[in-house]
Amino acid sequence: MSEHLITAAESRKKGLTALYLDGEYAGCVDNVTLASSGYTVGKVITDEDWEELTASSRVSRAKEKALYLIEYRSRTRRELRDKLLPLYGEAAAEAAVERMEELGLINDEQFARDYAGQLIKHKHFSRERASFELMKKGIERELIDEILDELETDPVEQIQALLETKFARRLSTEKDRQRTINALRTMGYRWSDISEAMEISG
Repeated sequence: MSEHLITAAESRKKGLTALYLDGEYAGCVDNVTLASSGYTVGKVITDEDWEELTASSRVSRAKEKALYLIEYRSRTRRELRDKLLPLYGEAAAEAAVERMEELGLINDEQFARDYAGQLIKHKHFSRERASFELMKKGIERELIDEILDELETDPVEQIQALLETKFARRLSTEKDRQRTINALRTMGYRWSDISEAMEISG
């Protein structure tokens, strides 16, 4: 097992310290992890201990980043992991995500319920479009189906409500009607439901 002398330590941005082993730059460690490790300039560190030190630092930095990302907006487990993975590696990303779950800061079921409600009730998306958006966030299909079953609404009635509100002034000409149809299709509604709703609405 090789041993190396810590020959220099330089302060860097974002609470990091650059360490030099045997006169060559080896990598950065966050200040908290470095302080708790007891390693300072002039001390010897083995390859194994260096790997352990840098791995601990990646976990610490991943947790800090996770807290920052969650403060910015709520996220699913997969979203958070995908953000952390390229920055800190798989082990650190997973450790950070697990810690956020332990603290109750991420909860896929609660996220899915809140997001589904927003998609269905406020954005007026169809069930199919809402399901697609939830899957993009990494929510399991079984949970998606359970939540959307609870929010189940008749697509024709949904479209009718939109035709009487959001699209009320966009039905006077054939061009306007086509634009409205295209908008409804983008929201995930099927042509058969759109056609029926338009026929009912006159």
